[in-house]
Amino acid sequence: MSALRITESVTLDEAELEERFIRASGPGGQNVNKVSTAVELRFDVRASPSLPGEVRTRLARLAGRRMTDEGVLVIRAERFRTQERNREDARQRLIELIRQACVVPKRRIKTKPTRASKERRREAKAKRSRVKRLRASRPELA
Repeated sequence: MSALRITESVTLDEAELEERFIRASGPGGQNVNKVSTAVELRFDVRASPSLPGEVRTRLARLAGRRMTDEGVLVIRAERFRTQERNREDARQRLIELIRQACVVPKRRIKTKPTRASKERRREAKAKRSRVKRLRASRPELA
């Protein structure tokens, strides 16, 4: 039983992945109608014991439409003409997605505008107001 190493702390068991080979669309000549070279990789995120809870949550957000209502991540790879290369492509995309989910986003630190920046904003507004007033159709208002 082999495992996919995602990060130092996260490793996926191969048994958690389900692969189906299907016919690909697009170029490939007559070959495309005969050979199932595209790969549909399925990974049950919700039931996976390999992923910590917060990584699971971030992965669901990152996956978007690729995640089913049941919590299964579906990756379809049909970029290449061979089954093996498509299989490797699907796995790489899964690994990359999980790596992104492992990164903890930095918390935003609220800041207040400085006195100088407030002053610059007010001066810019006053200048803009003067320009608009000078452009008015009735110059006596200026």
